[in-house]
Amino acid sequence: MTRFYDARGNIYGVVSPSYLCSRGIEVPDNAGTAASTRKAWAASAVASECSWGSLPRAKDAKAYRCDGLLVGPFQARPPFDLLIINTDGSLAERSGNGLTIFAQALTDQGMMTQGSELRVYHDKPDAVSPVVTYIEPALYEQIRGFWLTLGRPEFGPLAVGAIGVGTVAAGRHEFSHVAALAAIDPQWRRSQFVRVGNPHCVTLMEQACALPANDTMHQPGLFNRLQSIAFAPPAGSGQPCVGGVNLQWAARDSGKRVIARVFERGEGPTASSGTSACAVACAAWRAGWVEAGDVAVVMPGGTAQVHLQAEAGNLLSVSLFGAARLIT
Repeated sequence: MTRFYDARGNIYGVVSPSYLCSRGIEVPDNAGTAASTRKAWAASAVASECSWGSLPRAKDAKAYRCDGLLVGPFQARPPFDLLIINTDGSLAERSGNGLTIFAQALTDQGMMTQGSELRVYHDKPDAVSPVVTYIEPALYEQIRGFWLTLGRPEFGPLAVGAIGVGTVAAGRHEFSHVAALAAIDPQWRRSQFVRVGNPHCVTLMEQACALPANDTMHQPGLFNRLQSIAFAPPAGSGQPCVGGVNLQWAARDSGKRVIARVFERGEGPTASSGTSACAVACAAWRAGWVEAGDVAVVMPGGTAQVHLQAEAGNLLSVSLFGAARLIT
């Protein structure tokens, strides 16, 4: 059966390929093949496992009861392969909250008792598949969870395959000007592209009060304009990134804290996102807002603890701490 977990307000369903097959959804037993054929079965899996069914649904609730579906593992021993399916049926290369949830589900099943690699397969032509993340069980500030090692971030339009973007000088770095974002709000004029396994566009704001609210982003007019930028075709325009891009807005807070909002590719406004938090922390470091070390990224769903490792002015790696709980 599908089990649902919550990580900082992000909810994913976890389901095995064999269970989906028992439901009449023909998922190949190899993760790579399952990713390459996802158009034949992923939408059916989302409709079957992520719908509200007989559960009560609030008037303003999202179309699905969760933010996506984690399909796996495809084997009984580590390393573990999985697919991350957005509710529009597309695949994600990486999800910090999703991988935290998957690690907790494996732990609950007795399959993961120590550090392990999780390998996410996808069908994006502009990124290597699988994307590998090392997961280590840990205790952080009395919370039992996992550290996710996400590797070295990449910056700039080339890192995410963005085209047709301008530049804005700010201090010792150049940032990107995404015309489609600035056309929505002139304050959205300075962005930083970051790849942390998946692509992100972090728009840097002067004040936290100017950050877009989730309920505002859910309104059809704004949602449709952001969807055109963030989603891959056919739902989106494929500009500036042909494969779509996750959108974030960030504002500097006191100390090593950054406040953020998220509009996910393939999903829309979300309460939190682990890789988005990492991208925001990386963008804040590049803008000179924070130094390397621990950075707290505050989102509506909760605060993500991110660790940045730098040397000689270069950002070498980014890690994310997360915890998840079973909700049903």
